[in-house]
Amino acid sequence: MAEVILKDITKVYDDVITAVHDMNLTIQDKEFVVLVGPSGCGKTTTLRMVAGLEDPTKGQIYIDGKFCNDVAPKDRDIAMVFQNYALYPHMTVYDNIAYGLKMKKLPRAEVDRRVRDVAEILELTEFLNRKPKHLSGGQRQRVAIGRAMVREPKVFLMDEPLSNLDATLHMQMRAEIIKLRRRINTTFLYVTHDQVDAMTLGDRIVVMREGAVHQIGAPGQVFDKPVDTFVAGFIGVPAMNFFENSKLLLENGKYSVQIRSARFELDEFQQRALRQNGQEPGDIVCGIRPQHITVGEGPLKATVEVQELLGSDVNIHTRFGVDEVIMTAPAGDIDVDIVPGLQISFGAKPGKLQLFHPETGENLIWYDPASAAAHAPVCREYNFE
Repeated sequence: MAEVILKDITKVYDDVITAVHDMNLTIQDKEFVVLVGPSGCGKTTTLRMVAGLEDPTKGQIYIDGKFCNDVAPKDRDIAMVFQNYALYPHMTVYDNIAYGLKMKKLPRAEVDRRVRDVAEILELTEFLNRKPKHLSGGQRQRVAIGRAMVREPKVFLMDEPLSNLDATLHMQMRAEIIKLRRRINTTFLYVTHDQVDAMTLGDRIVVMREGAVHQIGAPGQVFDKPVDTFVAGFIGVPAMNFFENSKLLLENGKYSVQIRSARFELDEFQQRALRQNGQEPGDIVCGIRPQHITVGEGPLKATVEVQELLGSDVNIHTRFGVDEVIMTAPAGDIDVDIVPGLQISFGAKPGKLQLFHPETGENLIWYDPASAAAHAPVCREYNFE
C-alpha cells in the first residue's frame, strides 16, 4: 500500500499540445480515486505518467515517498489494468495470471499459491485451464484484474477497464470492483469517462477538462456543490438544467433568484454564503438538476415534448421558451398523462438552486473575484462538513 503524490505535473506533446496542465493531487494510502472527464481531457495521460509509460514535461511524481520520475515502470511496484484486457491468447487463464510472477522467477509453489488465491477471490478457479477465447468479456476482465492482483502491488492503476462491456456486464463488473477493493484494500487510481462509475466507485473523484482539474471531492460533494458550470453539467444524469439571463436579487438584506417572471427564495446556507462573499445582485446563470424540479407544482410552465419511462422514474423533456428543461420524478407521483403538448407547471425544491457567474461559470456560493477576473477555471478541494 502506498501514497501517490503528483506535484505540479504538466505534460506537453511536440511543444504544442498540453495534455495535462499544472496538476496537483495526493492519493492517500488505501484510497480509491477516480479521474473522470470527457475524452481528451488528460486523464489517461495522467495515469500513464504515474505508471511510467509517459514522462512528465514538468513536475514530480512520488509513490510511497519515493521520487519516481526516472524509475522504470517495472520498478514502481504498480499494476495496471487496461481497457482491452491485453491477455495472451495462446496461454491459459492460469498462465496469464502467473506470467508476471514467473518472469520474477518466484518459486513454483509461491506462484501456484498466489494464482489460486486470486482465482478464488475472483471466482475464476473453474476457468484456470481455459484460454481467453473461451471466456466471456466479464471473465476476461477478471483475468486481467487477477494478473494485476497476483503481483500484490502497492498501487492499482485502471484505465477504463469496463468500457468494452455491455450495459449489464458493465454494472456487474462495477460491483465486482467494489467488492475487490474491500477485499484487498489497497491504493487505486481509476480512469473513466463514465460518471456513474466515478460516483459509485470513488472515495474522491477528480473532474478534468482540457488538461485542467476543475474539482476534487467526494462524489456527493461534487454532485451537490459543483464549483462551476462544467462540473455541474458533466456530473449527473440527466444533466443539470441551466437558465441563462436569470437574476440575483437583494432586497431588505435577503437574496432571491428570478427566473423569467418567477421568484425563488434561497435557503439560509445560501444566504449566509452570498453575504460572506459580498455578492452583488445582477445577472446570473441558474442551475436546477432534473431530480430537484417539482413536477406539476410551481410558478413556471413548460410544454411536454417527450417522456422516457425508466421503470420507477420518468424523465420528462419539455420546452421552456427557447430552452429544453428535463424533469425527473418517480413515475407513481405523476397524476396526469404526460403527453406531447401538455402544459406542465414546475418549480424547484427548497435549497436546490445552483447559482453561477454568467461569464466565468463559477459557482457563486464559492465565488472568487480574483479568479473570475482571469476568466479561468479554478481547481478547488472543499471540506463541506
